[in-house]
Amino acid sequence: MNYVWAFVAGGLICVVGQLFIDYTKLSPARILTGYVVAGVILSAVGLYKPLVGFAGAGASVPLLGFGHLLAQGVQNAVDECGLPGAFTGGLTAASGGIAASLIFGVLAALVGKSKDQN
Repeated sequence: MNYVWAFVAGGLICVVGQLFIDYTKLSPARILTGYVVAGVILSAVGLYKPLVGFAGAGASVPLLGFGHLLAQGVQNAVDECGLPGAFTGGLTAASGGIAASLIFGVLAALVGKSKDQN
């Protein structure tokens, strides 16, 4: 049953994003940024952990999860080293995922064949 709830929650998050694309003049970049900020806000008010507990990867994998990861990293770093943690905590928490995405992107570019866009 966990898989079903993960699928439903992740699907609903994606449907909301698609509705924003179809029915508003927001650019995809603004929608992506909005999702990250929404994850930070949901984390700050304490609503994100129950959502992840209910939906699992359906809530933690999309961009909302990235915002939550940044918020948790900042919170942990501020608890450990004070105000400077507000500037370093998010980057430290997300560094593994960011590094992996860069490495896999470069590997995909090396393996894949580029097509001329002209």
